[in-house]
Amino acid sequence: MDFTTITKTWKWQVAFFLFLCSWGWVSGQLRYSILEESDIGTSVGNVAQDLGLNHGNIKHRRLSLGGEGARFYAADQISGDVTVNGRIDRESLCGSSLNCLLHLEVVFENPLELHNLEIEVEDINDNSPVFPNAEQMIKINELVTSPGVQFALEIAQDLDVGINGVRQYRLDPNPYFSLSTTNRQDGTLIAELVLEKILDRKEKKEHKLTLTAFDGGEKARSGSTQVTVIVLDINDNGPVFDQSRYKVSVFENTALNTVVIKLNATDLDEGSNGEITYFFDHHTLDKAKKIFDLNPHTGEIYVTGKIDFEESNLYELSIRARDKGTPTMEGRCLVQIKVEDVNDNTPEITFTSKTNEVPENAATGTVVGYITVRDKDSGKNGEIVLDVSPNVPFKCQSFNNRYSLVTSGNLDREKVSQYNIILTASDLGSPPLHNHTTITLIISDVNDNAPMFSQSVYQAFIKENNEAGSLLCTVSASDPDIGDNAKLKYSIAESHIDGSSISSFVYINSENGNIYAQRSFDYEQFQVLQITARVEDSGSPLLFSNVSVFIFILDTNDNHPTVLYPENAGEFIPQEKIPMSASAGYLVTKVSAVDLDSGHNAWLAYSLLESSSPTLFQISEYTGEIRTIRGLHETDNAEQRLVISVRDHGQPALSTTVTIHVRTVESVLQDIPKSSDFLSHSKPSSDLTLYLIISLVAISLVSLVTFIILLVRCLRKDTDSSSCGSCPLSKSHSQTYSDQYKPTLYLNSDGTLKYMEVRMVPAETQGQSYPTYFPTATEHTFIPTKPLVFQNLTDLTQETDPVSDQSWSNESNEQAQPLHTPMLYGIFCSSCMLC
Repeated sequence: MDFTTITKTWKWQVAFFLFLCSWGWVSGQLRYSILEESDIGTSVGNVAQDLGLNHGNIKHRRLSLGGEGARFYAADQISGDVTVNGRIDRESLCGSSLNCLLHLEVVFENPLELHNLEIEVEDINDNSPVFPNAEQMIKINELVTSPGVQFALEIAQDLDVGINGVRQYRLDPNPYFSLSTTNRQDGTLIAELVLEKILDRKEKKEHKLTLTAFDGGEKARSGSTQVTVIVLDINDNGPVFDQSRYKVSVFENTALNTVVIKLNATDLDEGSNGEITYFFDHHTLDKAKKIFDLNPHTGEIYVTGKIDFEESNLYELSIRARDKGTPTMEGRCLVQIKVEDVNDNTPEITFTSKTNEVPENAATGTVVGYITVRDKDSGKNGEIVLDVSPNVPFKCQSFNNRYSLVTSGNLDREKVSQYNIILTASDLGSPPLHNHTTITLIISDVNDNAPMFSQSVYQAFIKENNEAGSLLCTVSASDPDIGDNAKLKYSIAESHIDGSSISSFVYINSENGNIYAQRSFDYEQFQVLQITARVEDSGSPLLFSNVSVFIFILDTNDNHPTVLYPENAGEFIPQEKIPMSASAGYLVTKVSAVDLDSGHNAWLAYSLLESSSPTLFQISEYTGEIRTIRGLHETDNAEQRLVISVRDHGQPALSTTVTIHVRTVESVLQDIPKSSDFLSHSKPSSDLTLYLIISLVAISLVSLVTFIILLVRCLRKDTDSSSCGSCPLSKSHSQTYSDQYKPTLYLNSDGTLKYMEVRMVPAETQGQSYPTYFPTATEHTFIPTKPLVFQNLTDLTQETDPVSDQSWSNESNEQAQPLHTPMLYGIFCSSCMLC
């Protein structure tokens, strides 16, 4: 740091800086200077501080250096210091150029920013002047050469430049020669030997002189050569050029062996004294000798190397013409060759980006990377126009041959996952030159698509009594995203069925969407399960979708028919009574049964398995009504035993039997016990019996009051027969109805009420009767289940119920009406209600 000078210069003004910021990227230019051969670790500057960045954010910005000079420097990602990272030799980097600039790019990621950094390598005086030859010889004619004549000397070369280059020549003091120095247009210091007095060979044949070259460094360095002057005999005339300075122009990339100029020198002498040869003197630089050569006999200067305007636009050749006299004499001239630029350099394109991935949700105007274009030509040949391939959602924004590649539209990875962008750079030369490069940008995925199920609704069918772990169905979803954004996980949305969690019914495999039964299902408990399957991805933010899954439970024949009436209770066998006067078709009783299954499995058929008199009774197959086939004979047994089978139509069929005893009596009304007997023998075994008695009394009172009111209204009318003549409640009919409708009470063995039967005794003996049955408190009460109706069960119904005609529906409806429901039969004349 003691010998390092650091300068910092902003290239753009604040206005341009803000202008670039409005495009979504920041670009500035820093310039530092440092001495060559600085020690490794020498600080060059702090880019973070000079760019006004907060030191706390530098670490997260991921600072790095790029460009042609990045190998010589290192950047600290925490402090932002730029230090020397390798040996810097200005002479090897820039040669004899006065200015030695290394171009670097300061790159900040997260977000991406690009800044230009120029580091000027300043020369130090680390090289001494060196003459091409340790000795040089000059021959001068005696007596003929007049004082003041100048003789060219070899010049010293110093790899340093500027003040550290050759700045002074010194000659040992002597009375015959002095030293003259001049600065050429290209900055070269020329030293010439000046003759101060006429030389006399008789006095001294040769003179030994020491020529020393000094550079201009703080501690000057020097180099020396010995000049030997030999005094020759007379040669009268020397070669003479027609011009002392020639100027010629040549285009770069001129073909090899092209003659640039032909020199012409004349000598007035004759013979060998007039024969001339041409050659480059020591003042011609080596780089010029590599490009041009000289024909020693003709004086033609021709091209032997590649002329490049970008390398040098001016060459100066010092030419000597020497005769062959004794002593030889010389003439000199200077040829200046100016190089004209042609459009021979194609533009160069450099794309800078730390990543080749762009997220698909990048906003319009997002900076993707930076583009640098250069053309070594000058003028119009160096002006560049940059174009981007069409039909891509990207564009370039430019300023001073600096471009940023930004998004110009919406990106969608699911439509296009990769873009190959062709950048074409064209200069304005004639003809224009083009160059192109292809940039591959991968569109990275973001979680912008929710997974979708392949079906809007899923349906599954399984028979009841299935085994736990049975596969019900499989739900499948897809996600157009990739990676974790497309990694799917299935689950069941939490819900409850009959107070139990859905997880106790079904289980879903989170990986493949298979839904399994957790338990055995019972159709009689529920017929359909509606669950909500959920699929979610693993992206951020997490996206999900739901779908409804209907699991239909199919019925199997796993329930026996249940007889509702008559009911067997332990050892009690139901008994029915028929009068001796019963004729054919008399309704003995009706067997009522239900089946908890459905469809064919609940379609019941009744049959008579056993009968004491097979020719006396028959049962309706689908109604369960037991009727007499013929009238009773005296020879028939007083008590008949019937065994009834109730069978469903399942596969295999299930059945239930019930036994009924039918007892023949003279008259059914004779067996009806009196109400006083019922009251005297009944015992309040339970509150239910008391409630029934109160209900019967209340109903009787209401009926009696209604009867009295109607009777009074009829009596108040005139005796016109059209008014109440047909009233069934008139006195002539009241006794008849009171005889026909009498309650019959049936008691248990302990005296409690079992049931009450209200029978209508028709005029004819084949009248029907229906018992009204009231179960006691100790008996089981059956509550009929309402039929369940589900949507979208057409297919299910067709599979499980092949019999769907109207007759089957009517019979099923008959079977669904239990006969044990309490009923009270009252007969009222509709015409009397009008009285």
